[in-house]
Amino acid sequence: MSAVTLSKIVKRFGDYTAVHQMSLEIAEGSFVTLLGPSGCGKTTTLRMIAGLLDPTEGDIAIKGKRVNDVPIHKRNLGLVFQNYALFPHKTVADNVAFGLNYRDVSKDEAKRKVAAALELVQLPDLGARYPKELSGGQQQRIALARAIVIEPDVLLLDEPLSALDANLREDMRVELKRIQQSIGVTTVFVTHDQTEALAMSDQIIVMSEGRVEQVGAPEDVYNTPATEFVAKFLGASNLLTAQCVDAAGGGIVLDLPGFPRIEIPKERAPRVSGPGPVRLVIRAEKLHLKAPQTPADGMLSVDAIVENVDYQGQSARYFVRAGDHRMQAVNMIEDHPFAAGARVALRFRAKDCAALPVESRP
Repeated sequence: MSAVTLSKIVKRFGDYTAVHQMSLEIAEGSFVTLLGPSGCGKTTTLRMIAGLLDPTEGDIAIKGKRVNDVPIHKRNLGLVFQNYALFPHKTVADNVAFGLNYRDVSKDEAKRKVAAALELVQLPDLGARYPKELSGGQQQRIALARAIVIEPDVLLLDEPLSALDANLREDMRVELKRIQQSIGVTTVFVTHDQTEALAMSDQIIVMSEGRVEQVGAPEDVYNTPATEFVAKFLGASNLLTAQCVDAAGGGIVLDLPGFPRIEIPKERAPRVSGPGPVRLVIRAEKLHLKAPQTPADGMLSVDAIVENVDYQGQSARYFVRAGDHRMQAVNMIEDHPFAAGARVALRFRAKDCAALPVESRP
């Protein structure tokens, strides 16, 4: 049984449609991320699952039961929001126990459940403190403990890490995934951060302008984007217009002026059905800058000039020009990056590329 099912969900605010005909199955025990830029409809979708918003059209089911008319407090959901929403006048233990007060749980059982939840988030000794006495990371863990103590059917997380600094955010995403896996709760996570989505998810739903662009495992969505939007939004990509000259053999053969002929595996170009213009997708980290005359070692090679360098410590982001094409490459560096103006050889493997039909979007 699916934990959450959305069937042709539509949400309108006046004349504005925030979510368009969205259908989705979320598997029991999975960690699913709604990923997209601000205004794409991901938080609106989460709020409809929670019962904070009513869908204009369509049905929402949780564990097979239609819940369109079921109020939020009867859906048995755990909620964690960006601002944590802790009660400042209540102790940590009382904050965590809040949801249990509305369930048929004895005081002794509630105390045991609160202690177990605090142990799970690795804050077992902070029950007597107040939220103002906690760091941002600790407050985030308490909000999570409050959400899971009720043993929810589904855990809903709306940008819960966005208020944390970069280093703590990385630590907390590891902890959040650990906790989710340890209790096996179905989790729907909203973020605009691609790194979070790739690191934490079993499945990613990429959204744009209220529509689902692609659904898949992180590696599938990243390596084989279904649309140009996904290719551009999820990671740094180079999109070049090429010509498909053969799609009948074991791969998709592309012709691009100034480049050697490129043969992409068919599984990396599932929507390309025949000859014609296509969009070649090369991820920035799959382009390797080498000194001219360096052996190609079986890789495809194109001469290029470095135009700009964005030094990032262990790596560098290069903006290079190869003929008429301006491209970007992200490479690890051992000492000094190539300097602007340097002539280089761009190396890549055809099997690391993807291809898409040329889109005509409104």
